[in-house]
Amino acid sequence: MASCYDAIIIGAGQAGPPLAGRMDQEGLKVAIIERKLMGGTCVNVGCIPTKTLVGSARVAYYARQALDFGVVIECDVQVDMKKVKARMDQISGESNRNVTAWVEGMKNVDLYRGHARFIDTGTVEVNGDLLKADKIFIDAGARARVPDMPGLADVPFLTNSGMMEIDFLPEHLIIIGGSYIGLEFAQMYRRFGSEVTVVEMADRIILRDDEDVSAAVQDVLEGEGVNFRLQAECVAARPHEQGVAVGVSCEVGPNEVIGSHLLLAVGRVPNTDDLGLENAGVETDERGFITVDGHLRTNVPGIWAIGEVNGRGAFTHTSYNDYEIVAANLFDDDARSIDDRILCYGLFIDPPLGRIGMTEQEVRESGRPALVGKRMMTRVSRAREFGETRGFIKIMVDADNEEILGAAILGLNGDEAIHCLLDVMYAKKPYTVISRAVHIHPTVAELIPTVLQEMQPLE
Repeated sequence: MASCYDAIIIGAGQAGPPLAGRMDQEGLKVAIIERKLMGGTCVNVGCIPTKTLVGSARVAYYARQALDFGVVIECDVQVDMKKVKARMDQISGESNRNVTAWVEGMKNVDLYRGHARFIDTGTVEVNGDLLKADKIFIDAGARARVPDMPGLADVPFLTNSGMMEIDFLPEHLIIIGGSYIGLEFAQMYRRFGSEVTVVEMADRIILRDDEDVSAAVQDVLEGEGVNFRLQAECVAARPHEQGVAVGVSCEVGPNEVIGSHLLLAVGRVPNTDDLGLENAGVETDERGFITVDGHLRTNVPGIWAIGEVNGRGAFTHTSYNDYEIVAANLFDDDARSIDDRILCYGLFIDPPLGRIGMTEQEVRESGRPALVGKRMMTRVSRAREFGETRGFIKIMVDADNEEILGAAILGLNGDEAIHCLLDVMYAKKPYTVISRAVHIHPTVAELIPTVLQEMQPLE
């Protein structure tokens, strides 16, 4: 006999637990199902643990630069990877425990541990138990993509999840994939002391961003000793006495890179292949992501998809926003929609990249008249004072309505300063609101009005 609930939530990532919490407050009886780790990717193998590693790597980097600041360290800087991992585990584990305790403490919520599969549009099976509800929310997340690469079955490899388990320093870490995850690991392990080579099939890294952003990021990482092999169209792997050999090119440079460890960072795939979606008639796209409308509803009435599984935002902040949108529509008579969301994300290398809205290339392709402003971080006082002058600020605005179209801030505190622009974009106010504002000196954000006062036509 099935247990009946007002709602079932499949997955306890960044959207599921807060939605369960809101439903608990509304007095609804809820079942939330998690097959593995409470908190999902972000808490356990994503944002929190990786940024904790970034923090440790940053300390190691600045300790080695201490003399440039007049600080004398009378011994070599050493990194104890076991202690680095222990710190990461403590911070990530605390977040996991907090989410678990929060959900377990909800009065009207039952937590099921196991794998969920649809039986029909209103029934889910977990561990042999049948659960029924009129409302079902899928928050199953995604996992690292393992490509169909020649020789990969013959060598050991790591993904972002596996990297969370190592407590040693790889002698030479080869990273396949020149996008955000791969680049963050590249810099942190180079700072820990590994030799690092990034292998990318395209002719530049982070293709989603403009060419000047890609070039500047590569320059930052190369300046710290990270190696790059671009246009690697013959990627393959084979065992080697030193660890692994990765074929990288048929024409340019040595044909192979020899390393001790291999990390795959080539994208994500949704956890939809074993949910029994076909039993419920839930549609997915060609990549397996569940298709949704602006209110996160699937094609089946009574079923929603929230978080990374819907392919409408592969970030913690978009997942949480999915929860907010669903809750607003269900309980607040507030017709919020993901169609109103402005793209924003960060690359958490050091210095970080903050990105919002359209790229310069997208603005050009749109054909609209636009203005652009750009200032190198070498001309930012705060950056010079802190010895971090790599990167730049770039902003694009619509020349007719004066609204901000997009921006990139690669530099000291760029991931924070970018929000000055993002909030004005949401307010749909002209860029002159910021260009005429008085910001605190000396900060990075104080140069945003200056950049906006020096806008030129985008040609």
